[in-house]
Amino acid sequence: MIRRHRTLIGSLFLAAAIYACGGGDPGSEPAGQRFASIGTAPPGGAFFVVGGALADVLNKSAPALDLRFTAEATKGSQENIRRLLRGELDFALANSAITYFAVRGEGGWDQSYPMRAVMTLAPNVALFVTKSDSAIESIADLAGKRVAVGPAGAGFQFFQEPLLAAHGVSREDFTEVFYATQAAAVDMLSDGSAVAVFLGGAVPTASITQAAASQDIRFVPLDPQARARLSADYLFFNPATIPAGTYRGQDQPYEGLDVGSMHLITAAGVDEELVYQVTKALYENSEGVSERHPAGRAINARNVIRDTGTQFHPGAVRFYREIGIWPQE
Repeated sequence: MIRRHRTLIGSLFLAAAIYACGGGDPGSEPAGQRFASIGTAPPGGAFFVVGGALADVLNKSAPALDLRFTAEATKGSQENIRRLLRGELDFALANSAITYFAVRGEGGWDQSYPMRAVMTLAPNVALFVTKSDSAIESIADLAGKRVAVGPAGAGFQFFQEPLLAAHGVSREDFTEVFYATQAAAVDMLSDGSAVAVFLGGAVPTASITQAAASQDIRFVPLDPQARARLSADYLFFNPATIPAGTYRGQDQPYEGLDVGSMHLITAAGVDEELVYQVTKALYENSEGVSERHPAGRAINARNVIRDTGTQFHPGAVRFYREIGIWPQE
């Protein structure tokens, strides 16, 4: 049984509100152990794996924080943002497209959510996948079909709706819309419940690897003009190529889109020193993340400061300035 209670980090971090959670044998952790949580996403996507890697690196490389970091499976970005505001999570992974709309209170968000970026991570290359013998040749062909669009509450609509609109279709054009985790969507494609499924994350994505290993699939191509238009119109959309051979049966590169890079975020009011130390530990020990998932390679001088439309936390900016990679004002 998970127990969660509010605690304050002492010493340098009096201002950082942390929720402590412990499970199993109450004596399994040192008395007074303080916990910091990192929200991830359901198993099957890259967030779940990367979040665990971030927690492991922080536990090994940031002893001065006197915290035990735990990666918590959630429904994904949308839930993470709401829980950060409520103080139920301390850090979280999110899709930068979803955060983009959340901080502005647009796209269906009920208010502006004061989130701050800690570091920009790997591109989130998401796409529609269908069986090799499917009649679907374009995004427009999804009209009138049964399509799995992602987990309910994860916020996929924030980047999926512009993507569909650029191809002249919407979710309302689908015969049936299924909300499922990526792992469940692969099963739906296999048994024919869905004709196409929306999968993605940092490359390689576990769910696409699973789909390619268990059945013959192909990626639904994007219209080149729509792809270029989306990249020009939205800060979080960027061209992204999946190299040939990334997945079984993928003989050609796939010219897709980063539909909103994974990024590590926190609430605006979190203590600057805490965020500084977390940023420093992750940046200086990025190889520990790479050992668990290739997304760790995105923790580099060029990528971590990439602007995706969410203001960076002062603690992160302080570290990036200190090492000389933050752009001059």
